[in-house]
Amino acid sequence: MIEFYSETEFELTNGAEVEKWISSVISSEGFEEGDITYVFCSDEYLHKLNLQFLNHDTLTDVISFDNSLGKQVHGEIYISIDRVRENASEFGAVIMDELHRVMVHGVLHFCGYKDKTSDEEKRMRLKEDEALNARIFV
Repeated sequence: MIEFYSETEFELTNGAEVEKWISSVISSEGFEEGDITYVFCSDEYLHKLNLQFLNHDTLTDVISFDNSLGKQVHGEIYISIDRVRENASEFGAVIMDELHRVMVHGVLHFCGYKDKTSDEEKRMRLKEDEALNARIFV
């Protein structure tokens, strides 16, 4: 089950479509959907989590807490809507495309993809692009 919550004024308007898409990404990676929670929040909210749990004093767009059990994907994904908006502007992207990119980024971590090294980051970007191109909605 995929659930969406917001700690800001942001509201995901096409949640059912996004849920189907994320489920299909998980399945295409050979995993089973478990309980996944997305929390849309502010920079301030995510910065506090980044400090508290990762000891990183930086702003970020997404933090994933992986609680997967074997091939069953479980976890929490926190997304800063402030960062998504700023990144979309900086990269000349549509806000919803950037939001979908960070949403799938979080779930790809649960499927075993990393992004610490240059090679891992390239592989992650390829998987993100693949997932974005597989969306049946915009």
